[in-house]
Amino acid sequence: MFSALIDAGTCPNDDLESVPVWKGNALALSFRQSEIVEIARADGRVVVEDLAQRFDVALQTIRRDLAELADSGHLDRVHGGAVLRTGVTNLGYAERRNMNEAAKSAIAKACAAAIPENCSIMMNLGTTTEAVARELLHHRNITVITNNMNVANILVANPGCDIMVAGGAFRRSDGGLVGELTTQFFEQFKVDYAVIGISALDADGDLLDFDLAEVRVSKTIIRQGRRVFLVCDHSKLGRSAPARLASLSEVSEVFTDRAFPDELAARCKDWGTKINFGAS
Repeated sequence: MFSALIDAGTCPNDDLESVPVWKGNALALSFRQSEIVEIARADGRVVVEDLAQRFDVALQTIRRDLAELADSGHLDRVHGGAVLRTGVTNLGYAERRNMNEAAKSAIAKACAAAIPENCSIMMNLGTTTEAVARELLHHRNITVITNNMNVANILVANPGCDIMVAGGAFRRSDGGLVGELTTQFFEQFKVDYAVIGISALDADGDLLDFDLAEVRVSKTIIRQGRRVFLVCDHSKLGRSAPARLASLSEVSEVFTDRAFPDELAARCKDWGTKINFGAS
């Protein structure tokens, strides 16, 4: 019946990409909705106006698509668009590593530029902290203390960097070390800079994550840093995660790629938390 309608020219142009795709006996996503999900997977977030321009359709058409994708469990609606649904578990490491690579690189460059030589640094788990490690390859006389094996492996190439790796339970999924031994290890140090990544940032300015064991370690890293640098791209804003790590009020500087909503930016100003933008 769908093909007959299209062949007859009775389907409006705005709805041609809305024709559902059938898989077996189940009605799946339309072609446009499938592409929207792929964009969300790549960028972590989609914006109504951007999608309307990309697909050359009305804003209301995109809003309807996003509502249907939210109802089907693919996305979560947020103000002005939608984010990839994650529920109570994080995305896989390989998927996270490939998301927003240009933004992470720009953020990492800005963060590394704010870290001088001849200093000590703690770094937690995350693909953005790994990007920062790559930007520290030419820093001289630094000590990096981490529970991220990927960070350690990156910095092996820097002869001017002393690397200290925490003990603990090794997570094969992302190269992280977590647990009570890891927390105790970090408690033995006080460093100049703590560089942390997160899974989500809510409208109240709370830093959120999925793994309680990882959260306990990151809380310790924050306590043991004289200055705390948060590195996160725009896709983290509006995401949901069940475990609270800290507040932006505990962060010295944020390195991101897009402006925060006005209310959150005002709170950061009140807290004395500086917001920096990486230039792609």
